[in-house]
Amino acid sequence: METALILIDIQVDYFPLGKWELVGMDAASLNAARLLAAFRERNHPIFHVQHIAKDPNAPFFVAGTHGAEIHPSVQPRGDEKIIQKAYPNSFRQTTLLNDLHNAGVKKLVICGAMSNMCIDATTRAANDFEFECTVAHDACAARNLEFYGHITPALEVHCSFMSALAFAYAKVVPTDAALTL
Repeated sequence: METALILIDIQVDYFPLGKWELVGMDAASLNAARLLAAFRERNHPIFHVQHIAKDPNAPFFVAGTHGAEIHPSVQPRGDEKIIQKAYPNSFRQTTLLNDLHNAGVKKLVICGAMSNMCIDATTRAANDFEFECTVAHDACAARNLEFYGHITPALEVHCSFMSALAFAYAKVVPTDAALTL
């Protein structure tokens, strides 16, 4: 069975000095880069997902800005597919599903950002499409969230979403374990 790597929204705006900095994004991207190198070495399919905001007044990932660019740590090569999306679910109104089927993919290794948005939405959708999903949790990042005046630290946000995905949607493992798939 063919296994593909999906790198989601590892874009400049999520890094320090970006418009929507995530906690731990530098470390997450280093692990994503390790996965990318391994998938390249094995000649497995690789899909880079890039969020481009529809609204030119969006707080981040605005089309044509430096912040919307894929981060240099995981820069796509010419033969690697870039999927542009406008929604948290990387399958929604994109070619991703057809591209995966055309590549004969049955298993996915997923990483990127944000844990509580695009990683969650894409992993759940992929599971619904009957892909066997693995999420490399230490190659993902989140940010602090506020709900009714309560601040939930990024690590708690990340752990909550990873535990929910692990319950029914994916194997959630460290990068070292994902490298052995």
